[in-house]
Amino acid sequence: MKKKWWLDTVVYQIYPKSFMDTNGDGIGDLKGIIRQLDYIERLGVNVIWLNPVNRSPMRDNGYDISDYYDIDSSLGTREDMEELICEAGKRHIKILMDLVVNHVSCEHKWFQDVLQNPESPYRDYFIIRETADGNAPNNFRNYFGDSVWTRIGNSNRFYFHTFAKEQPDLNWENPLLRQEICDIILYWQSKGIAGFRIDAIGNIKKSEKILSECKVPADGEDGLANGDDYLLNQPGIGEFLGELRDKAFKPYDSMTVAEVSVPQKDLEAYIGENGFFSMVFDFSYADIDTNGIIKPCEFAPWDLKDLKHCIYQSQEDTQKVGWAAPYLENHDQPRSVNKYLPDGEIQYYSITMLGVLYFFLRGTPYIYQGQEIGMSNYPFHDIRQFNDIGALATYKRAMDAGDSEEKIMDYLRRRSRDNARTPMQWSDEPYAGFTEGSPWMPVNPNFKEINVKREEADEKSVLAFYKKMIRLRRKSEYKEAIVYGFFEGIETNEAEDFIYKRIAENQEVLVTINYASRRRPWCVERADYDILLNNYDSIESEMQPYQAVVFGKK
Repeated sequence: MKKKWWLDTVVYQIYPKSFMDTNGDGIGDLKGIIRQLDYIERLGVNVIWLNPVNRSPMRDNGYDISDYYDIDSSLGTREDMEELICEAGKRHIKILMDLVVNHVSCEHKWFQDVLQNPESPYRDYFIIRETADGNAPNNFRNYFGDSVWTRIGNSNRFYFHTFAKEQPDLNWENPLLRQEICDIILYWQSKGIAGFRIDAIGNIKKSEKILSECKVPADGEDGLANGDDYLLNQPGIGEFLGELRDKAFKPYDSMTVAEVSVPQKDLEAYIGENGFFSMVFDFSYADIDTNGIIKPCEFAPWDLKDLKHCIYQSQEDTQKVGWAAPYLENHDQPRSVNKYLPDGEIQYYSITMLGVLYFFLRGTPYIYQGQEIGMSNYPFHDIRQFNDIGALATYKRAMDAGDSEEKIMDYLRRRSRDNARTPMQWSDEPYAGFTEGSPWMPVNPNFKEINVKREEADEKSVLAFYKKMIRLRRKSEYKEAIVYGFFEGIETNEAEDFIYKRIAENQEVLVTINYASRRRPWCVERADYDILLNNYDSIESEMQPYQAVVFGKK
């Protein structure tokens, strides 16, 4: 690949509402991010991805945008955003925004005009169908568990929404709408934004079946049917994505990462030399515990062999055509230590082992706020503690299906997105130093043991280890192999062995991991290698529990 600027980056994802509050209202804000830029600089990353900061009624925590050109007042002002871009730039840190263009808020002026005027000039900005019998066009289910259709007032007209009813989908078939979106993207890039994480972009093209008047066999007690097969990567989507690339992203050489599941056969079109995006997120291992599950509150079985296969296969498929975006956590996932580690095994060595496992894969690594200090899931015990629209929808659907309260709460404690949205733990002060007011989400009770202030003072903390990983990737003499080298997965007969190489022309890096709570024999020849990073203090005759070592040779 050509050495684009975004290949040599480490991205730090910030959920603004939960990062740092400066005005005491319990909600994080842009000034809070500005205040903590020195911390982010010390961490060593060079790109920040902001979750949505545009004006929004916050029914889905900012993923329901009511004004693309403004900043939500709970987070700050346009002037604050410009200051953030400027101050980050002084520290050689670029800013990515979250781009949400599959849908808008029902409070967006376009949609409000449609509600008030059936002949609105914006009526073709949305997907609206009128039925003769006054019933919804069909019985497909959206991602949050309700019908994809909602009635407009008392009429026989219905609007389509892939997500919640407060998030009407945009009609990408309309060229005027597509130009509006390009204008929005160009506006923010003119302000200094370096690129975008593009939300739900695989949903912008719909199958005619899901938009037609048809009733299909229900797959649940709610009388609805899963519509995923008609909502994602539909034929013809490439025309829209290519136009977006050429008109909006290329003029500024943007860094773009798409939230979309892409079949291997289509990867080159998405991330190849002239792909639609710089990279796409892979869900195969991130959703390994829920892949293929349709019923609420059910988990998919998986083991270490499955995890290894997902990671290795993703790396091999991706490097054939383009660039990857490895990650453990984001705002839509629970905390990785709870997902990937057994109960009772969450400690320094296992957490840093997970870090090494993903961080040296081929691609741009993403770190989610709090991951670098080992933040964990919140011990939810009451549905009223949840804020996420998806968690509440899952609870209702599962209750309607007859699941027990105990089963539902166990699922949400383990899988809810709210686990990642509790406030950042800065110190052992009240509310973890996040706010002087009452936080919008509860603070994890373990904040006195897990916080930035404590870990910055400890040379053997998770935070200190993450800094070492970042420095090794960005500043070491093995940068050529770690950043640009090819991936080679090494198979053994043991599921607990996670071993891979990164190979460049004149250097090689070997990553060796013992994914087990017991000592185990070394299974690779390492005599010719130098030790670049080790989460233990020494190398013994056997690998220690959860030991992770990065070797290098030239």
